[in-house]
Amino acid sequence: MTQRYGITIPFDGVSLQEHRRLFHMIADLGYCDVWSAEVDGTDGFTPLTLAAAWEERLNLGVAVTPAYTRGPGLLAMSIASMAEAAPGRFTMGLGSSSLPVVERWNGIAFEEPYKKTRDVLRFINRALDGEKIDDTFDTFTIKGFKLSRPVADKPPILLGALRPGMLRLAGREADGAILNWLAATDVAQCRAEVGPGKTIAARLFVIPTEDADTARFIARRMISSYLTVSTYAEFHKWLGRAEVLQPMWDAWSEGDRKKANDVIPDALVDELIIHGSYDACRDHIQRFIDAGIEIPTLAVIPFGIDLEDAIRGLAPR
Repeated sequence: MTQRYGITIPFDGVSLQEHRRLFHMIADLGYCDVWSAEVDGTDGFTPLTLAAAWEERLNLGVAVTPAYTRGPGLLAMSIASMAEAAPGRFTMGLGSSSLPVVERWNGIAFEEPYKKTRDVLRFINRALDGEKIDDTFDTFTIKGFKLSRPVADKPPILLGALRPGMLRLAGREADGAILNWLAATDVAQCRAEVGPGKTIAARLFVIPTEDADTARFIARRMISSYLTVSTYAEFHKWLGRAEVLQPMWDAWSEGDRKKANDVIPDALVDELIIHGSYDACRDHIQRFIDAGIEIPTLAVIPFGIDLEDAIRGLAPR
């Protein structure tokens, strides 16, 4: 696949209406993609719908939409609508998400995440192919669903995947995988599970500042917030970081948030969070690309600098 270079939307502190000008600027600067997320801000599809209408040069993706928080039929309709709005430019990202998002914030039991994601993926593929589905899956039953608007240009579906089972599922039944919260040196281990011929995308966190102490302070808070969630903790155990992260997990479980941040080593921060000058950040991003990430998507944290300056400074060479 052709190498692409993306950025995460929507930008914090910028209304969706104000993104129209930024979409044009991003495309002018050579970014190929804009990718949304679905956690606790906007939903995953609305920012992409605006981008589809306002800037035809951009590819669009969502990383990721939880398999739990929409019914399978509604999710298929949302994907089909995006494919119709931006034919050939939309990539669907599907994942299990995590217990806090699914269960604590949406009141849905976070049970059997592998099976649920697999079943939703299988249903979506069949629905987008135009099939009338009357079937019992392991985690739900569908009776007589068929999309009434045929999908002329079926979008690729990537799975948010962090451990062998889901990575292998991405290789077998999806078009590739979306990675998150990893170092460039981890890419090969993940790609080996997905297998050849599949697209690998990744969200990369970037703090473009030469103030290393400040960047690491921000980064440590991000790391302790995410890598204490079981999904990400298990991922990093699989990657071989149990020993280096155990002090953080212990302090977090004891309720000592300050200590949890303090015990995260600089070396780990510098692997997981891209920071430094614009040139240093682009060099670090290139290491992910060289390792096999075909769609790097920057999540820019413009602490102490202007957002638009950061977008310009991190633009592809």
